[in-house]
Amino acid sequence: MRTPGGAPLARPGPAALRAGAEAAAAGLPGLLLAAERLASVVDTGAHGLRLAGTGDEFWQYRAAQPGDPAASIDWRRSARSDAAFVREREMQSPQAAAFWVAATPGMDWTGDPARPTKQARGALLGLALGLVLLRGGERVAVAGRAPRGGRTQAEALGRDLIAATGALPDAGALRPGQRLVLIGDFLDDPAPLAALTRQAAAQGVRGAMLQVLDPVEETFPFQGAIRFRGPGVAVADHLTRDAAALRGAYLARLADRRALLGQMADASGLHFGTHDTAQPPAQALMWLYQALAE
Repeated sequence: MRTPGGAPLARPGPAALRAGAEAAAAGLPGLLLAAERLASVVDTGAHGLRLAGTGDEFWQYRAAQPGDPAASIDWRRSARSDAAFVREREMQSPQAAAFWVAATPGMDWTGDPARPTKQARGALLGLALGLVLLRGGERVAVAGRAPRGGRTQAEALGRDLIAATGALPDAGALRPGQRLVLIGDFLDDPAPLAALTRQAAAQGVRGAMLQVLDPVEETFPFQGAIRFRGPGVAVADHLTRDAAALRGAYLARLADRRALLGQMADASGLHFGTHDTAQPPAQALMWLYQALAE
């Protein structure tokens, strides 16, 4: 599918890439502030995404269930009520999460100057989720870099998110058992994504795929004579005299692509969700956080 609107983008040279990197670095403080505000809507308590496990730290009490060994029952706590309670401990090793926000020409597009580009919204969501996980004691990084914890990692994650290039991380960046968050429009050739999700499944990687689109791409509101320009120089223009007549076919193809993405996610143990840039980012952040918690 093609992204409607916008002029063809020339392939940037070294000078343009350097200027873009400098502009991205200049925008990091604003991104961090916005991500901090967004992350504050997620109430993780003191424990983030902690899981019951075999660690040494106490986590919570739960009611005893048939099959629980007698040694696991906390008799002092149970003596204060009519029920038996088990002391659960927290999984000892911190979790690691890898993030990727697609940086393709089509992601750097918006159908309305009042809305953020898809890439800007994706970077905001990725960094805000990273802040939430860091607050819970977890380790995070852009896919391909070593996950680390601590407040200083937030700046590194922000820089790497806005400096990333390409549609997907390299499959070699995956690590067994980690969690993976992929954010993009996923409108390009689906074969590389299918290969990546198969590799993720083979390594026991779980996580989430979030498709971010502009509302224009969701509804195709065009009428009359329209010239559609692709986001790259290799994509030809398409001129139509009756854009409204294309709406049904476009929406059908979009539905087919989403069905395919959902199948890829299901087959690899990932969650698949959608978000458009006119919606509050908090909705997507909560969905991502809950997807990682499952």
